[in-house]
Amino acid sequence: MLRLAIQKSGRLSEDSLQLIRECGISFLSSSYKLKTEATNFPLEILFLRDDDIPGYVQDGVADLGIVGQNVLEEADGAHLQVEALGFSKCRLSLAVPRGDAYDSVATLQGKSIATSYPHLLGRYLAAHGVQAQLHTISGSVEIAPSIGLAEAICDIVSSGSTLLGNGLREVETVFRSEAVLIAQPNLSAEQKDLLDQLQFRMQAVRRAKRSKYIILNAPVGALDEVRRLLPGIKSPTVTPLAEAGWVSVQSVVQEDDFWHITSQLKAVGAEGILVLPIEKMIA
Repeated sequence: MLRLAIQKSGRLSEDSLQLIRECGISFLSSSYKLKTEATNFPLEILFLRDDDIPGYVQDGVADLGIVGQNVLEEADGAHLQVEALGFSKCRLSLAVPRGDAYDSVATLQGKSIATSYPHLLGRYLAAHGVQAQLHTISGSVEIAPSIGLAEAICDIVSSGSTLLGNGLREVETVFRSEAVLIAQPNLSAEQKDLLDQLQFRMQAVRRAKRSKYIILNAPVGALDEVRRLLPGIKSPTVTPLAEAGWVSVQSVVQEDDFWHITSQLKAVGAEGILVLPIEKMIA
């Protein structure tokens, strides 16, 4: 059995549990349980504080973990990372009071900065030749300038609304983060096999989220151009229609390219374009 540690509450916890469920793994969870066992896969899920997860995995208390890359880097645990998971994206940013002048990171020379990430911030400042006084605090970092504790802050930002609500403005991005899967270095052969199975499922889910299934009708004369626009995984599926001179084309398109490609398909004569989500996608 694998023991997987995830954050016990918050957005990262919700996204992690959703991914596990989309991998076809069933389990019961509740707000008061600190661990649960899957009913159809050899997996036990531990609900922990995010800051504790890298240490638990490093020490072998948990075999795997899903944690923010920012937390992993702050704990100097980059060697534990197996793969990035593509969700719960955010950034670690510097912010100053809205009324304060700011030209560049050099403006912070000699200033006091409150943060929960002294390692990441210290590394960033050193790379820019800036020396500052760091105040390490946990939680409510945004309040530090207004109570006189610091002249700037460095904290996790998603939408930026919390900064605005506390009279701050974002001025520098220190580190970009997303959820990552981590593993302890000494997994047994059996555990590595289970990890491979779990990764296979996760990658199929993630690949599907980045893709759309597209069906369209096109004139035979435009087929070469349609094939160029929709190469698919190997090649599109082409089926003759009852109406002479027309074919139905089925393929897969990347989410990021969808609107651009669709407009080009229309331009070459494609009609009746139907787009469907993909639940799982096995490469």
